[in-house]
Amino acid sequence: QVQLVESGGGSVQAGGSLRLSCGAAGYGYSNHYMGWFRQAPGKEREGVAAIDSDGSTTYARSVKGRFTISKDNGKNTLYLQMNSLKPEDTAMYYCAVGYGYLSREPRDFSYWGQGTQVTVSS
Repeated sequence: QVQLVESGGGSVQAGGSLRLSCGAAGYGYSNHYMGWFRQAPGKEREGVAAIDSDGSTTYARSVKGRFTISKDNGKNTLYLQMNSLKPEDTAMYYCAVGYGYLSREPRDFSYWGQGTQVTVSS
């Protein structure tokens, strides 16, 4: 059974930083990739960043240079370091696991966590 549990969300002022964590279990290790997504009220789910088993990464243009995705394979934990946060980064953030080629498209991911809320005030 796949389990993905996000943590680290919260409220921060614009310009601040947060680090999200996603504890993962049961997803298997072959040919997988993991990603962070966000969804604000009334908006579609957006792929923020993803990383594959070789460490290759992809970022949404809106967060490139501000957010960094990383993995600790020993701890089975995915991270998202978010710096220079903006009010438009406010959303529920989800981690997810997919298989095959690295992607940020929600339809390419098989398992999802429950999400953690990030709120950035101006």
